Amino acid sequence: MLFTDQMGYSIELEQRPQRIISLVPSQTELLFDLGLGDRVVGITKFCIHPKQQVKQVTKIGGTKNFNFDVIDQLQPDLIIGNKEENYQEGIEQLQAKYKVWMGDIYTLEDALEMITQMGQITGTAAKALAFTRGIASGFKQLPPLQPSIKTAYFIWRNPYMVVGSHNIIDHILQRCGFVNVFGQLSRYPEITTEQLQQANPQLILLSSEPYPFKEKHLQEFLEICPKACIKVVDGEMFSWYGSRLAHAPAYLQQVLEEVKRELIV
Repeated sequence: MLFTDQMGYSIELEQRPQRIISLVPSQTELLFDLGLGDRVVGITKFCIHPKQQVKQVTKIGGTKNFNFDVIDQLQPDLIIGNKEENYQEGIEQLQAKYKVWMGDIYTLEDALEMITQMGQITGTAAKALAFTRGIASGFKQLPPLQPSIKTAYFIWRNPYMVVGSHNIIDHILQRCGFVNVFGQLSRYPEITTEQLQQANPQLILLSSEPYPFKEKHLQEFLEICPKACIKVVDGEMFSWYGSRLAHAPAYLQQVLEEVKRELIV
């Protein structure tokens, strides 16, 4: 069986993979939701869902620093990675030895394609199809805000980092009717308080990951942009592009309703 991944690499599998290593948290969760938990032999320390099941799985390091000795001991017949979340040098080292399937995801459509391919590769195409249909239907029923709202989405502090262009979060923001005020910048730029004031967003979203923003940080941003609406949001719902997308539309709808009440008269 010959498969071409989202980066254009071809991998040939003689049979359905039985020993899978996932290097991406959102794709780890997808594998379990496809019923493949007994075939997942290795994951990263950042793979936190499903919470109980992942505790039992061998950790192979982080998304950007693999423990190659542990991977060799696990003898995987398939490794699943992602261009953005993993590091090129490590992936190339693995590709020299193992079958590696790489995702490259910037839009909801890319995510649906990834889920479809995971189903085809692992022999769970019917379950994958159910997920993609449900996700597509959920997002189809998600009406974007009218009028749109100028928005800044923060992923880090000290230094401040925001979501820029060409990534899944920016895409989800657009689907919601949030206009990314830093969408003209690089993918995850550092910004200053002066840049934030100049951009003058109506809405500031503070993500729960990778930096764990909490309610205690609201005042910090209110002092910079006193007229903005500031909310802490579940970062997984904006950035996890596996089966968690099935839950995203309902959550995003809730966020949209809250923003409407606070910003749109």
